[in-house]
Amino acid sequence: MTEQTTHETEDIFATSESDRDDAAEGRVFTASGGDWESLAEEAASIGEDRIVVNMGPQHPSTHGVLRLILELDGETVTEARAGIGYLHTGIEKNMEFRTWTQGVTFCTRMDYLMPIFNETAFCLSTEKLLGITDRIPERASIIRVMMMELNRVGSHLVALATGGMEMGATTVMTIGFRERERILSIFEMITGLRMNHAYVRPGGVVQDLPPGAIDKVRDAIPQIRRGIHELELLLVENPILKGRTVDVGYVDLTGCIALGLTGPILRSTGFPLDVRKSEPYCGYETYDFEVQTANTSDAYGRLLVRFAEMYESLKIVEQTIDRLQSTPGPVMIEDKKIAWPAQLSLGGDGMGNSLDHIREIMGDSMESLIHHFKLVTEGFRVPPGQAYVPIESPKGELGAHVVSDGGTRPYRAHFRDPSFNNLQAVAAMCEGGMIADVIVAVASIDPVMGGVDR
Repeated sequence: MTEQTTHETEDIFATSESDRDDAAEGRVFTASGGDWESLAEEAASIGEDRIVVNMGPQHPSTHGVLRLILELDGETVTEARAGIGYLHTGIEKNMEFRTWTQGVTFCTRMDYLMPIFNETAFCLSTEKLLGITDRIPERASIIRVMMMELNRVGSHLVALATGGMEMGATTVMTIGFRERERILSIFEMITGLRMNHAYVRPGGVVQDLPPGAIDKVRDAIPQIRRGIHELELLLVENPILKGRTVDVGYVDLTGCIALGLTGPILRSTGFPLDVRKSEPYCGYETYDFEVQTANTSDAYGRLLVRFAEMYESLKIVEQTIDRLQSTPGPVMIEDKKIAWPAQLSLGGDGMGNSLDHIREIMGDSMESLIHHFKLVTEGFRVPPGQAYVPIESPKGELGAHVVSDGGTRPYRAHFRDPSFNNLQAVAAMCEGGMIADVIVAVASIDPVMGGVDR
């Protein structure tokens, strides 16, 4: 801020001579701020016109509270950086103050488009620490696979729907969300909730499928398959879409390996890495499906991979239906020191203890009441150690690294979320391209900031 004498300053907004005389009395200050003058001088000295803009963190094309800092030369992106950390859920830290079972209700909320995968990764790591991986009932594993594959289709549908919306194709969004609604209806019937289910628990799943669930899944599969095909007809050979996606957001295999990129981004380079095949879990080695790849290394190839994966997921779901009909049995481990001792029912507010079970433990069995109280309030103890189990989520490798000090709560729970790693590709995908291509590149990554800011 600089002080100027009154005779050197004239009020250019004064409407009359008397107003200018009044304005000349006293001191007049002019303000100059920031280092823009030096930045402008630097830009002028090198003969370039540059501008730095913020895309987000509220921009609808950033899949959440993501901030992109773009340096532009005209409409060409010369530098792109991703700014994260605006969500700050604190989920991993909160899990240190809850029992192992309660932790499921936190991690399911990380990537809110794939809650079943978040729960399963955490539970598989917890079961590995407990040493009960081989004791999980077969029916529980089949249900987990069915729920994950339905969730995979739902997540890919959102990726395609929002990607189309961001390019101006509103019909793609309405069809994508219409088909996803069929899957959410199934989830609501089975778990009581459309999202954030906390359905997968250490030792199995909360409860068996309700009556009519298998028939509902079987009836929904052909409808979902038709909807996916409808999206294919709209997108795959659309010349406008191909013009926006072919050779856009290019990252080859070398770049993917260097940056730790997984999922459709990696498979679009032709590399068939899928944790379901390389490190099978939940019995995936017994299912018939193929790893889908493309060889374009661009946004268009990632779109093709997601379409192909949805068809493979529906094929796996059909196999789980056949197995569920021939595989009766429990859906939770028999060990009463681990299994949540409750009989649950679905109500208007989700899943909770049935009134009949509450009456039984309150009135007939003092031992059951004490056991229920201790397991729910204290939780079960997990032997000291650490474990990491990766699974193949819709966005890539999702893993849970859990550490136990022998207590009833995790000493540490840390997740390898694919969105966090895949966002490293923003610079490689966007620099040298047009600003309009940034939208397409980020959409092809399909990040969800709930999984990034944990």
